[in-house]
Amino acid sequence: MRIMTRFIVLDAADIDAEAAFWAAVLGGTVRASAQDSAYPDWRDVRVDGEVVLGVQFAPDHVAPQWPGTAPDRQRQQLHWDLYVARDEVASACREVSELGARLLQRADDPEAADGFHVFADPAGHPFCICWG
Repeated sequence: MRIMTRFIVLDAADIDAEAAFWAAVLGGTVRASAQDSAYPDWRDVRVDGEVVLGVQFAPDHVAPQWPGTAPDRQRQQLHWDLYVARDEVASACREVSELGARLLQRADDPEAADGFHVFADPAGHPFCICWG
């Protein structure tokens, strides 16, 4: 089997905000499906002309809780690890926060040689800014 295209699809109630957030984080653009297409409630995030992420409309989307260990919490289904250079961690965290991310958990030791900070995107999907 040869897979020709691969990308992650996120559910969101506000697909325009979600797609715009990830396009800004990944350095890409958003392409909306035509309203008369088979998928009017869909957005592609493209980086260098390639689709790297899809966002589909899910009006009843429930954001996962971090950490999702309690039985009454919506658990995460997946998350992205975005690795940046050690000297860019602070600016990366600032940038995603300015774009609308919410800090969920700071690294235990932000000065360690490797680690991660956990954020939530506008729809509540967890992702990590990692280094090491």
